[in-house]
Amino acid sequence: MLVGYARVSTGEQNLDLQTDSLRESGCERLFTDIGSGARSDREGLREIFEFLRKGDTLVVWKLDRLGRSLKHLIELVAKLDQQGIGFRSLQENIDTTTSGGKLVFHVFGALAEFERDIIRERTQAGLAAARSRGRRGGRPKAMSEQQLIMARTLLNDPKTTVSEVCLTLGVSRSTLYRHLSSDPVAQTTT
Repeated sequence: MLVGYARVSTGEQNLDLQTDSLRESGCERLFTDIGSGARSDREGLREIFEFLRKGDTLVVWKLDRLGRSLKHLIELVAKLDQQGIGFRSLQENIDTTTSGGKLVFHVFGALAEFERDIIRERTQAGLAAARSRGRRGGRPKAMSEQQLIMARTLLNDPKTTVSEVCLTLGVSRSTLYRHLSSDPVAQTTT
């Protein structure tokens, strides 16, 4: 059975072009959504995945109507394939029930994986270049070395409370304790 899925981003847009094309292509049942493709909680998409059975083919008017991104689209089509369900996109002329359509979709998948690898390599190279210049990634420390010295000095006075030290330094109690416990100088003096 051919099962169609149509989606528009806003209520002002019209589903007619997509639904007409899906019916003309032979879809016996249609599911629709109105909302951004970036949303993962699309009711029509959830319903269609509950409805589809082995041997069915999911048909969309265009690839971007189904997936949030190329990665998401590939994941959805892989899920369909594992369940024995075909996939067809009318505008891109892709049909995974044919060997040529499977090939095209696998090329898409390979390109998406290649893109992810390139991004990962660039990120790693950028981090290495930053480290070689003495920069470290991550969140900056909440307390500087000077604040830590001041905290130790203030806490040596028995009249000063931890709350007063935290207020003076502008840090929380847990931040103060965390920095004092990781400070080797503070551990040897206490």
